[in-house]
Amino acid sequence: MTDMMAKSNRQDEAGRNQSNRTFLRLAAAAALLLLVPQVNAQQANPALPSTTAEDIEKFCTNIADTARDQRYLLQKQELEKLQSDVDQRIVLLEQRKAEYEEWLKRRDDFMAKAEAGLVEIYKTMKADAAAPQLQEMRPELAAAIIMKLPARQSGLILSEMDPKTAGMISMIMSSAADPKTSKDRS
Repeated sequence: MTDMMAKSNRQDEAGRNQSNRTFLRLAAAAALLLLVPQVNAQQANPALPSTTAEDIEKFCTNIADTARDQRYLLQKQELEKLQSDVDQRIVLLEQRKAEYEEWLKRRDDFMAKAEAGLVEIYKTMKADAAAPQLQEMRPELAAAIIMKLPARQSGLILSEMDPKTAGMISMIMSSAADPKTSKDRS
């Protein structure tokens, strides 16, 4: 008897499960049928107001802050890249400046040694031999050499030169000795 009852209970439960499934299918079909006429009605009725412009405006308003933030982020990234490029160029320019300053120092040292050697050469020369050579040089260089020679020898050399050239060299020497003349060559 218990077997029969158990069998009967199982059949009742299977029937209820079948009924529930059928009910759910019918409910889904009814919901689908209810929705389909509304969609068709909206498509078929052109008298309904179009909200496309409003939707576009709402969309644009909603994403405006995000778009602005994205634009700022892109601008920031571009500025950071430009700053990096400028920093690299500054480093390169500083390296080149250091190289140039080193070269200029070596050149100035060489020129000082050469000028000192040149002055020594002209100190040992006689005035009549030194005058034609100094006369053919640039007047500024000749004036610098003559200024470093003893005054007596400078006078003898200038007296052996062409008067125009000697006058020009004397003017350069006097302007170099003038305290009102700027020492800054820039």
